[in-house]
Amino acid sequence: MSNAFDTNLQFLSGVGPRRALLLEKELGMGTVGDLLSCYPFRYIDRSRFYAIRELHPDLGYVQIRGHFSSMSVQGQGPKKRLTALFTDGLGEIEVVFFQGIKWVQAKIMTGVEYVLFGKVSVFNQSLNMVHPEVEQPFGAPLHGTASMQALYPGTEKLRNNGINQKFFSRLMAEALAKMKGQVSETLPSGLIQSLKLISKAEALANIHFPANKVLLAKAQQRLKFEELFYIQLDLLKQKSLRLSSLRGLRLVKIGEHFNNCYHKLPFSLTNAQKRALKEIRQDTGSGKQMNRLLQGDVGSGKTMVALLSVLIAIDNGFQACMMAPTEILARQHFASISKLTAGGSTTVGLLTGSTKRSERKKLFQALADGSLHLLVGTHALIEEQVQFANLGFVVIDEQHRFGVDQRARLWSKNQAPPHILVMTATPIPRTLAMTLYGDLDVSVIDELPPGRQPVKSLHFNDSQRLRVFGFMKEQIKTGRQVYVVYPLIKESEKMDYQNLEEGYEHVSRAFPLPDYFTSVVHGQQKSEDKAFEMNRFIEGKTHIMVATSVIEVGVDVPNASVMVIESAERFGLSQLHQLRGRVGRGAAQSYCIFMTGHKLTKEARQRIELLCASNDGFEIAEADLKLRGPGDLEGTRQSGIAFELKIADLAKDGQLLELARKTAIQVLAQDSLLQQAQNSILAAELQRLHKEVTDYSRIS
Repeated sequence: MSNAFDTNLQFLSGVGPRRALLLEKELGMGTVGDLLSCYPFRYIDRSRFYAIRELHPDLGYVQIRGHFSSMSVQGQGPKKRLTALFTDGLGEIEVVFFQGIKWVQAKIMTGVEYVLFGKVSVFNQSLNMVHPEVEQPFGAPLHGTASMQALYPGTEKLRNNGINQKFFSRLMAEALAKMKGQVSETLPSGLIQSLKLISKAEALANIHFPANKVLLAKAQQRLKFEELFYIQLDLLKQKSLRLSSLRGLRLVKIGEHFNNCYHKLPFSLTNAQKRALKEIRQDTGSGKQMNRLLQGDVGSGKTMVALLSVLIAIDNGFQACMMAPTEILARQHFASISKLTAGGSTTVGLLTGSTKRSERKKLFQALADGSLHLLVGTHALIEEQVQFANLGFVVIDEQHRFGVDQRARLWSKNQAPPHILVMTATPIPRTLAMTLYGDLDVSVIDELPPGRQPVKSLHFNDSQRLRVFGFMKEQIKTGRQVYVVYPLIKESEKMDYQNLEEGYEHVSRAFPLPDYFTSVVHGQQKSEDKAFEMNRFIEGKTHIMVATSVIEVGVDVPNASVMVIESAERFGLSQLHQLRGRVGRGAAQSYCIFMTGHKLTKEARQRIELLCASNDGFEIAEADLKLRGPGDLEGTRQSGIAFELKIADLAKDGQLLELARKTAIQVLAQDSLLQQAQNSILAAELQRLHKEVTDYSRIS
C-alpha cells in the first residue's frame, strides 16, 4: 500500500489533533488507511421516498418528503425540546429535536418543502422521528451518490463531538480523493483476472460510495475474499513450513500398553471413534509431526480416543502428558485412565497445583528416569521443573482455555517436537473451524456411545416452578441427582434475573435438611472449597448442586439426571448445549429444563426452541454462529495474523471462505514459500499483516 495510507487523520480537514485522538481511542483509527478500511455496516437507499402512512418502526432509517405544519418548544433546561408535526398531505408524523433548538427555529420554516431522513421509532404509541437530517429537496448533494448512503460505526462520545454519519461521509470522500492514483494492488493480477475481481482502488471507492448495487456487491466480494484469503494463506503457509521443516516421531508399533487397555474395554468403540483413531495413527506413523484437533460433543468418547493414542506412543518408547483446564477435570481424567489401564504395566501420575511437595519429588524423579509413562495434570505441567525423559505425545483438553505461550512451553520439553492432539467439546461450525484451526487437521466424533439416551429438553417459565420442584423430588426419590445453574453470582441492580445467592435460599427452603443435601459451587470460591463441594456431589453425598456456569467444563457425574438452567435466556446457544451435556452421562433417561421469565425476545425464544428440538451440537453451533456471530470463539485464534474480520461474516460467507482456502492451497502448491516473482505481492502483504504479531507457526 502507498505511504499516503499512513497519513495521520489529524491532517484531514475538520479533524485536527483533538478529534484524531478521539477517533483513535473510540474506533482504533489513526491513519487514512485505517479510515478507509473502516467499512460501512449498512447502506440506505436514498433514492426511495416513503409515504408517511407506510411508515413503521421496523423500517429503520427512511426518507420522506413534505412540510412542517407546526412547531412548539416544551420544557425547561435539560428537558427542553422542540416538537414539530411534519406532513406529506396524506399522513403526519411527530419530529422531535432535543439539541440545536435555536438553529432549528432560525433555519426551518413551516409550509416550506423539505426532505427528512431519519429513524422511525415509537413513543407513547405514536410514530416519531428524533433529530432527522433536514434538507431542501434541491439542496447540496450528498458526498458520493444520492442513492446509496453508507452507515459507519459510531459511539456517543464521537457523536457529541460532531463526528456523525455526515462527518464520516465527508471524511471518506476527502480520503479517497487524497488517495486517487496511489492505491497499490494487494492481490496478483493473475488472481484478480482468474477470479474476475475488481481492483483494490475500485473496491475502496465503491464500498464507501457505491455507484449502484451491482458495483457495491463486486466491492464487497473483492474485499471479503481478500480478507479471508490472507487468513487462509497465512495458516496454510505456516502448516506447510511446519510439515516441511519438522521431522515427527514415528509411532508404528502396537504393543502391550495399547492391547492391555483395548482388549479389556467393557464396550466397543463407535465407528466415529475408530475413524478418529485411524486418522491419528496415519499422522503419527508418517514421520511428520502431528497437529490434530479432535472435535466431538460432550460424552462422545474423545478421552478414550486420546488415551488409546497415548498408549501407542508409550508402546513406541515415548512418554505422554494430558493437560486439562481444571483440577476437577484433571482428577477425573486420572481416575478414569488409572481404571482403564489397571492390571497392566502402564504408569500414570497426577500433577496439579495442590500436589504435595513430597509427591512432586517422586513424580519428577519418575519422569526424569522414564519410569512414569503418562502425566495427567493442569497448567502445573508447564512448570520449569517438570522435565520428561522422552516426551512424544501431548493431549490438550479444552484447548481454548490455554494461551499459546503456555502451550509453547510444553512443546519445548523435548528436542524433537511431540505430536499434539487438541480436544474440544465445543462443536465448531465448519466455517469457523477453517478460520480458527486452519493449520490443524480435524477429526470429528459425531456419534454417541451405544446405550446413551438423548437428553430430553423442556422449557418452563417462572410461574411453573412448583411443577419443576415436584419433578426434581421425584427424580431424587429414584436415587438421581440434580444440577441447578444460575447465570449470576450476586444480585445486579440492572438485571432482575435469578441469581445464585437468592436461588440457593429458594432451593434450601424447597428441599430442606435432613431429607435433602445441597452443594453450592461458583467461580469466586477458593479452589479447595470448590473441590470439596464438587466432590461431595460426585460421591453422591449431596442431592442437588446449585452452581454458576463454572460447571460447564469438568464435572462427570453419571448419576446426575436433571439439569435445571435458571434464566436460560441469559446464556448463548453453545453454552446452554455445553451445560446440558453435564447430564445424560449414564444409562438412565436424563432431562434438561430451561427456566425463563414470561417475556422473551424473539432471539431468546428461537434459542430455547432450537435446543428443545435438537441435541446435535454442530447444528446448534451453526445456528449460534448465525444468531450471534463468531462471538468469543474469536478468542481462540491461536497463531499468525490477528483474527479480526472487518468485512467478511463467517455466518454468511461460507462459500467465499471455501474459495479463499482453495485458492490459497493452489498458490502454495506451486510456490510454498511465496518466492516467485508473481507472488511477491502476497509475501509483502503477509509480512505487513504480521507486523507486531508474535509468530507461533511452530506451536499447535
